[in-house]
Amino acid sequence: MTSSASPRRVALFVYGTLLSGEPGHGLLDGAAALGPARTKPAYDLFDLGPYPALVEGGATAIVGEVVEVTMPMLAALDLHEEVPRLFQRRPIDLDNGRRVDAYLLEREQVRGRRRIRSGDWRARFQAERAPGARDSAMVSWLRKRER
Repeated sequence: MTSSASPRRVALFVYGTLLSGEPGHGLLDGAAALGPARTKPAYDLFDLGPYPALVEGGATAIVGEVVEVTMPMLAALDLHEEVPRLFQRRPIDLDNGRRVDAYLLEREQVRGRRRIRSGDWRARFQAERAPGARDSAMVSWLRKRER
């Protein structure tokens, strides 16, 4: 099921490695950037290490962007996201009332993984810190690597 932006294009909400400036964004070359977006507070975002997972049934507004992709690009993205074996592409609700497609996992697939309380993949390290807390060696290494 897809939410259409036009007959041959699909509006897609991206929230992790497909975001602008993230490693997978090159897969969206040729897509029309429609700008920043946020979901209704009905989802959760989980950290799976190299990428996040969006899950329905939470209470968090997830931060992301909407892009408009062609059908061939959508087919390539589905292959990249391993639809339907790993992710499912389904319509979700944005906070502005618009319905767009996104890649989701089932809650049982993220059991035991850290929930990103802020709902923002890019802010996953700083948003979860207690005031005055120091970075672990791993977080320090990751911060240096992202620069």
